[in-house]
Amino acid sequence: MKLSSKQITLLILTVLIALSPFFFPSGYYYRIGALIFVNGIAVTGIVILTGYAGQISLGHAGFAGIGGYACALAPVHWGIHPGLAIFLGAAISALLAYLVGRPILRLKGYYLGVASLGMGILISMVLTNERWLTKGPDGIEVPELGLRALLKDMGLNLTNGEFWYAFSGICLIIAAWLALNLYTSPTGRALRALHGSEIAARTVGIDVARAKLQAFVISAVFASVSGSLLALQNKFVSPDIAGYMHSIEMVTMAVLGGAGSVLGAIFGAGILTLLPQALTVFAEYEQLMLGLVMILVMIFMPQGLLPSILRKFRGGKRE
Repeated sequence: MKLSSKQITLLILTVLIALSPFFFPSGYYYRIGALIFVNGIAVTGIVILTGYAGQISLGHAGFAGIGGYACALAPVHWGIHPGLAIFLGAAISALLAYLVGRPILRLKGYYLGVASLGMGILISMVLTNERWLTKGPDGIEVPELGLRALLKDMGLNLTNGEFWYAFSGICLIIAAWLALNLYTSPTGRALRALHGSEIAARTVGIDVARAKLQAFVISAVFASVSGSLLALQNKFVSPDIAGYMHSIEMVTMAVLGGAGSVLGAIFGAGILTLLPQALTVFAEYEQLMLGLVMILVMIFMPQGLLPSILRKFRGGKRE
């Protein structure tokens, strides 16, 4: 039986997540793997917005900040379980994306990017300045999720790193499955038509404004869940999670690996998460090295690392 591209992508992800721990030299690498998966969830949302719909957002870290702070504040102030706070953060992010997206998605190109950047900066400023609620730039502790203790009671005793590696990996697979299903759905086909040409998409009856808004809201939810998982994993969250540089990192990860491909974007997230670890010997020149890698990729592999590598193996044929 021939597997579809969606099944192949999910199979590759599952196999990599399941087998990678056998090659870890120490428990520290569980932490790195979990961080890659969390970043992978965020960039999967960027794929939906940028790779599918052709829209650019430079403020998506703001939604990650909402997700992270929802897990910190909801259990303390409203007695909501941290696991349920993930869904609360996603709902708030979706609502904000809907309200903000309606006006700003009427803009095109760089104007949309600048408007979304302003939104992200505003969220970061609120998290930094509202000390009475968020504790300001010092950050705030995040309660335990509690699932590890539950698994221990069931006889499965995992270290903190092992638990978050497995939990984040499962969440990444679910995120990839949702994004790949969206790609082949009527909504996904509308988004891809929009990416090709807004005029042509409008001509065949696609509601362009509605399609843009759908992509923006869905990608905001992915970013929010990513921020929640990062906060729960670190047991701490600060306004840096919603900072401008985090937004740029999300977009860079997607573009580096290939913004048109879910697997490619996750590959980019892995590369950009691992690269600073590998460049510790060049600590003083880390940003320079990262910039050089990006420049080389953009010049020689404009479609992204993974799509370009696969095309080489296929003899230069386009997918």
